[in-house]
Amino acid sequence: MPGEPETVRAVMRDGTVLCADVRRPRGGGPWPVLLARTPYGRRDPGVLARLDPAAALRRGFLVVVQDVRGRGDSGGVWEPLVHEREDGHDTVRWAARLPGSDERVAMYGPSYLGHTQWAAIAAGPPELAAAVPEFTWADPRDGLVARGGAAERGLLAQWTLGLGQEVLSRRHAADPVERARALRELDRARDGLAAGGWEPTVLRSLPLPARPGGPPLPCVPADHTGLAVPTLTVAGWYDAFLQGSLDNHLAARAAGVTAALVVGPWTHDDRTGRFPARDFGPAAGEAALAGGPSLRERTLEWLASVLARPSTVASEEGRAAALVFFMGADEWRRLDAWPPPAVPTALYLRAGGGLTAGAPDAGEPGASFRHDPADPVPTRGGPLLLTAGYPAGPADQREVEARRDVLVHTGGPLAAPLEVAGRVRATLFAAAEAGPADWVVRLCDVAPDGTSRVLTDGVLRVRPEGGHGARELDVDLWSTAHVFRRGHRVRLHVAASSHPRWDVAGPPGARTVFRDAACPSRLVLPVTAGAPRTVTA
Repeated sequence: MPGEPETVRAVMRDGTVLCADVRRPRGGGPWPVLLARTPYGRRDPGVLARLDPAAALRRGFLVVVQDVRGRGDSGGVWEPLVHEREDGHDTVRWAARLPGSDERVAMYGPSYLGHTQWAAIAAGPPELAAAVPEFTWADPRDGLVARGGAAERGLLAQWTLGLGQEVLSRRHAADPVERARALRELDRARDGLAAGGWEPTVLRSLPLPARPGGPPLPCVPADHTGLAVPTLTVAGWYDAFLQGSLDNHLAARAAGVTAALVVGPWTHDDRTGRFPARDFGPAAGEAALAGGPSLRERTLEWLASVLARPSTVASEEGRAAALVFFMGADEWRRLDAWPPPAVPTALYLRAGGGLTAGAPDAGEPGASFRHDPADPVPTRGGPLLLTAGYPAGPADQREVEARRDVLVHTGGPLAAPLEVAGRVRATLFAAAEAGPADWVVRLCDVAPDGTSRVLTDGVLRVRPEGGHGARELDVDLWSTAHVFRRGHRVRLHVAASSHPRWDVAGPPGARTVFRDAACPSRLVLPVTAGAPRTVTA
């Protein structure tokens, strides 16, 4: 029957068989294929809720949802990231030849499903005509397995354990006793995350990306040379893969093909724009994006329009397709391009905890704190992906700021709104008593009532190089689009840890940040001119 899933098998180049559900619209076709490749189960309710095959069928797509290698009913062994380029290429070519296909294939889906799209694009199957990668990384070493040299311990632990049941069940299928024992250990490890057990022994037996002795980590999206597939990238300001999504979009745009972008005030798993202590408004959510059609309806409309054009070369409409939510102003804006024109503007860390446009004087004292790896600074919000006890989003940082091992620098109340949009960076002149040392930097918006909400953050791990003098360090805080309102203040944190998000580095010891004329530590914001732009209602 139309719309009902039919299980179909595809044979990869090495003989491995992958299983997919194929759904066909009503009518005789032919139809373009809309393909998603997932490690989470092709019939998982959460996956299907995100993909919404029924909506795609109504728009005239033949929908294919496939279990990736080693997952669900597909054959082979699960190794994260390793096989997606070749399997993606082979699957696209197979899908284009399905009965009812018009031999054009588009791809869609979030997170790992987004990665499978970039892997397939890099492989270059000729039938791949468009893609909608959502909430996914570019370089896995910048947000997936590591950030600034620090391991993404919390993200990898919860993700790998979450996928572990199927791995262990397959591995011990012939030994029910061992299978039961392994699954009990896995359950204890999952439960232990809430109690702070972020390095359970069972992780060593699971396919953790970039593990010692494991397969080399592919870095598929780093090379966009020859990219010829139109893309619509979807990202969230509080997603763990925010910058990777933006980097992918910029690379696609630079390749000269149609490259559209949507960025909302969203986390990896929540696209409502509504948080317990911060509501960005009803138009912020994906259900009625910018007060109009839903995000999924917009992506399907974009796919239909791209497939209707005979060329992959970007039209003027395609080039002017960045729909971005500006926090603070709490409004959607359609930009000519991301990022918009901006002026890098320095705010300097000053003695006494100030943050000023004026550079520091000679002899201004630095600030020191003591790092204790046994008592790390806790993770509170931001662009992350952890367990339910550590939600992403614009969390109030006052509890963190009260700690003695967090340096806080705050600007004065703003006399006029300050709009920033683009990449945020910090330059620290700093020294560590012992290494390796992490430098965690966080940007916050402080409201008149004292609430201090995180906007974005970053980390840089520094190895000892001999001597204990100041070293100039550049910390990447990724990107944001935010308006600091009149009367609000800009705040910067500096710490040595963020647990359990990143693994804790280094022995106990002093950390010093210098802030004088010779060592002007500073925050650099991309300040826009604040000129009126199209506000999408």
